[in-house]
Amino acid sequence: MENVQPDINVLIKRRYEELDELKQKGFEPFAYSFEVDAYSLEIKNNYKDGDQKKVKIAGRLMALRRMGKASFAHIADSMGRIQIYLKKDEIGEAYDAFRLMDIGDIIGVEGFVFKTKTGEVSVHVENFKLLAKSLKPLPIAKEVTDEQGQKVIYDQFTDKELRYRQRYVDLIVNPDIKEVFIKRSRIVTAIRNFLDQKNYIEVETPILQPLYGGAAARPFITHHNALDIDLYLRIADELYLKRLIVGGFDGVYEISKDFRNEGMDRSHNPEFTMLELYVAYKDYEWMMKFVEELFENVCSSVFGSIEFNYQEKKINFKSPWKRISYTEAIKDKTGVDVLNCSLEELLKLAKTTGVEISANESRAGLIDEIFSQTVEPDLIQPTFVVDYPLILSPLAKKHRSKQGLVERFEGYVAGKEICNAFSELNDPIDQRQRFEEQSKMREEGDEEAHQVDEDFLRAMEYGMPPMAGLGVGIDRLVMLLTDQSSIRDVIFFPQMKPEK
Repeated sequence: MENVQPDINVLIKRRYEELDELKQKGFEPFAYSFEVDAYSLEIKNNYKDGDQKKVKIAGRLMALRRMGKASFAHIADSMGRIQIYLKKDEIGEAYDAFRLMDIGDIIGVEGFVFKTKTGEVSVHVENFKLLAKSLKPLPIAKEVTDEQGQKVIYDQFTDKELRYRQRYVDLIVNPDIKEVFIKRSRIVTAIRNFLDQKNYIEVETPILQPLYGGAAARPFITHHNALDIDLYLRIADELYLKRLIVGGFDGVYEISKDFRNEGMDRSHNPEFTMLELYVAYKDYEWMMKFVEELFENVCSSVFGSIEFNYQEKKINFKSPWKRISYTEAIKDKTGVDVLNCSLEELLKLAKTTGVEISANESRAGLIDEIFSQTVEPDLIQPTFVVDYPLILSPLAKKHRSKQGLVERFEGYVAGKEICNAFSELNDPIDQRQRFEEQSKMREEGDEEAHQVDEDFLRAMEYGMPPMAGLGVGIDRLVMLLTDQSSIRDVIFFPQMKPEK
């Protein structure tokens, strides 16, 4: 049969007409509640031959096959799909309501479980209730009716932009997508359980901040009417969490939304989820071992394995991870020692390595971009890149034995950064000098340079214990562990341009 694209307005008009007819016949099209005591997957898994267990199940109609005085349909609930069977002689006037049902309608049924002649576990309906009439056709339900009066559906919901904009529809018609987000929830739960078992305290810090800090990024700005001041959406939790270590906590963490007013691509969304952890009396060497343990634990508890396939690459999280020096890695790729380069030499190297150079480009920005261009893509297996230039890390402690470097590492997997950690700077005099250097960079046009946070410096002056700090990008971690190529595929509602 040739597929003829139906007019969407005609389909919507017909559904409104069905809605009116339902009301005229005394059927309530939008119910208040329905008592559910069974789910599709449980029913199918627990069925035994000859069993006629009574069940109450609710879900969305996803397929319809009417045959005069009897009908088959498939409904989808939160656990999957199951077939239902209805006979007019058994449910009486309710069958008139079912005659006005469409793909997408939400219904509740009571009945007993049985197996059809073809061996499909189904529910024989004894009572039926419409719970919500669907007034828009689902994308998979572009319907035509054949000569026998059967509805035919076609055209899956595959347009990426539409799927992101209408995630609610995406979840209905592409049920596999739901599994990604279930895994995301379990990954976050596993991280939280691991940290709680270590007796670290989960805390909450301000989202609206009078000063932003803890990362190199541009903020979003809002205005508080009562105080008549501008506030910033946080770009990181770091400075507030460190204040709590000053206050006497030995270990604190937060799993939270951060916001950065920057570009969007496959691994960046302006609103994203971060884990930040700070542990007193530890350093970055301790934190590397901790990260290895954390990742192995999360992978094993959620997936039962520490081996994964990501975009056709085999990844193994077995410890210990490989370690490489940040500056030595650049030198191996380019032959240049970026620590001892002039700005002119860095600009020349950036051009030869394909880095896009913006106006007022700083030394720090150039070095970071050169690393991203030359080293990152080859870091496939879990790797710690260690000992960063001081100029890139204004909140990290100076390396105890290597001039011009700090005790910092970033974890890379499949060519992407998934975590960042320091031996945290706890010298308030050194910290003030670095903030002031960052302030000069801001004056020279670096919009991502840090601000001077006087209250944070005051907290440090009361005495800040040595500590190790860690940040993990939750979205990127979920991308990696669920084999998704875009950050938008692991965020329920990613940021999009407004619809026209």
